[in-house]
Amino acid sequence: MCTSFTYYNNDFYLGRNLDLDCGFGEEVVITPREYRFQFRHEPTIEKHSAMIGMATIVEGYPLYAEAINEHGLGICGLEFKGNAKYFDLMDGKDNIAPFEIIPWILSNCVTAKEARSYFEKMNIIDEDFASNLPLSPLHWIIADKDDCFVVESTKDGLMIYDNIFGTLTNNPPFPYHLSNMINYLNLTPKYPENRFSKRLDLEPFANGMGALGLPGDASSPSRFVKAVFLKENMTSSGTEEVNVQQYFRVLNQVSMIKGSVITKENREDYTVYSACMNATKGIYYYQTYENMHINSVCMHDENLDSSVLIAYKLDKTINFLKSNSKA
Repeated sequence: MCTSFTYYNNDFYLGRNLDLDCGFGEEVVITPREYRFQFRHEPTIEKHSAMIGMATIVEGYPLYAEAINEHGLGICGLEFKGNAKYFDLMDGKDNIAPFEIIPWILSNCVTAKEARSYFEKMNIIDEDFASNLPLSPLHWIIADKDDCFVVESTKDGLMIYDNIFGTLTNNPPFPYHLSNMINYLNLTPKYPENRFSKRLDLEPFANGMGALGLPGDASSPSRFVKAVFLKENMTSSGTEEVNVQQYFRVLNQVSMIKGSVITKENREDYTVYSACMNATKGIYYYQTYENMHINSVCMHDENLDSSVLIAYKLDKTINFLKSNSKA
C-alpha cells in the first residue's frame, strides 16, 4: 500500500508514502559514481550516475524502494500484490531482478525517454535477493520533468503505460485507474453552481462542496483519485520551501494512521515514512510516522566520486517545539 506522484514547479519532484505494517531497516542511501553495481545476469557497472533514495543495505548492496539520480530521473516501486508476475531467464532480453531495476535504470539512463527504451528490452526475472529476502510484488512509476510512465510485469508480459496523471498507487492494474478517473471529472475546487435544475433554488451551504464525492478512504483507487485532485489543484509560490511543504501536505492527505487500516493478517498498515525528492537538486526530504518534521539529505553535499555507500539513519524522534517552559 503506497502512493506516489510527480510535481513540477521550477524544479521537478517525485516522492511517495510507503505504507506497510512495519519498517524494513530503511535509511537514506547515497550511491556514489564509482560504487560497483553487480547484477545477477547482466554486466557489472563500474562507473555510473550517482543516486539517492531510501534503501536497506544488505550485504553491502542498496535495496532501493525509490531513488533519483543526479540527472533528474526518478523511480518508485509500489506494492502490486496479486498481479505482479516475474519470469524465467529469456534469451535476447536484459534479465533484471526486481531489486535490480532501480540501480539498473538510474545507472544507465539520463532521461525517462531513455529509461523507457531500457524497459522495452527488459525481462523481469523471478529471482530472490536471498532465501530470507523473497521478492516483493511491485510495479513502478518512472519520471523526469518531461515524461512519466508506469511499468507492470503481469501474466501478459511487461506492460508500459503513459501516465498523464503522474500518480501511482496499488491494485488494480494501471488501466483501471485511468478509466476510473473519468468518474470524477466533475469535481472542482471552485465554489459550485447549481446545475441540477433551473427550477430548483439550490445553494451550497459550505465551502468545498465543489469536490463533494472526492474519495477519502484508504483504498488504492481512492488514494489515486484524491492524490491527483490535490496535486493538480494545489498552489505554491514556487520556492523550494513552499513546494516541499505543499508536496508533504498532499502526502499527508493520503497517508495511513495506525489502527485505521487492518490487513487480512490482522496487522496495522500505516505510513512508515513519506518522501519528497527534488530530482533537480538531488535532495531527499522525508518524514517518518514518529517525526513529522521535514528532514533532508543532499547528495551533492557528499563526495560523489567515491566507491563507498553513504547512509543516513532516519530521525524517528518525536519532537515538540515548546513555546514556554511549562508546556
